[in-house]
Amino acid sequence: MDLSAAAWRKSSRSGDNGGQCVEVAVNLPGVVAVRDSKDPDGPKLLFAPAGWNAFVGGVKNGVFDH
Repeated sequence: MDLSAAAWRKSSRSGDNGGQCVEVAVNLPGVVAVRDSKDPDGPKLLFAPAGWNAFVGGVKNGVFDH
């Protein structure tokens, strides 16, 4: 998939110290793309919008808390 038009947004949970940095692009039709901001040319994960929304909802609701 061509991701050249992706508008990447860094997670508000990512720090500025080079640690856990995630960027998400939600402006692509039919897909949500996720990448490591420290490796922008590296691999990307692609999700269906419904799957991504379910994941984000689970995070917000503490489903993945240990």
